[in-house]
Amino acid sequence: MKFSQDTFGSGYAIRAYDAATVTIIGPGAPNENGSVQPVSEVLRRSFALAPDRLLRDWPPQQYADLHSEHFATLLALEPEVVLLGTGTSFRYTSPALLAPLTALGIGVEVMDTGAACRTYNVLAGEGRQVVAAILIEATP
Repeated sequence: MKFSQDTFGSGYAIRAYDAATVTIIGPGAPNENGSVQPVSEVLRRSFALAPDRLLRDWPPQQYADLHSEHFATLLALEPEVVLLGTGTSFRYTSPALLAPLTALGIGVEVMDTGAACRTYNVLAGEGRQVVAAILIEATP
């Protein structure tokens, strides 16, 4: 079996996920010899991630909190496609909620969070301008 190093250049990738957390790996600061070592971070609140930017604490913290304005904020990340991770299970999302994106011809795929994380890594690895909008719903 051949192994190869998992590299994303200087962008963000999703390393691991479970029901309560998502671990991302992102660009770090240059060290004394000028090389940049990736930095790992565990996120416990909903977030939006593009290959070159991370929006920590994306406002909706539960699926019921979602409003069209939350999707309008994703436009700043300049997506060609948005992946909405709805938690541990798929949840149907009203087209009206996604209108700020679809009206501009931006593709939107709704899936459970695990599928959104895996799909993000594939598309980002292909050099696509993908945004993962991930809901991490805190458990009581």
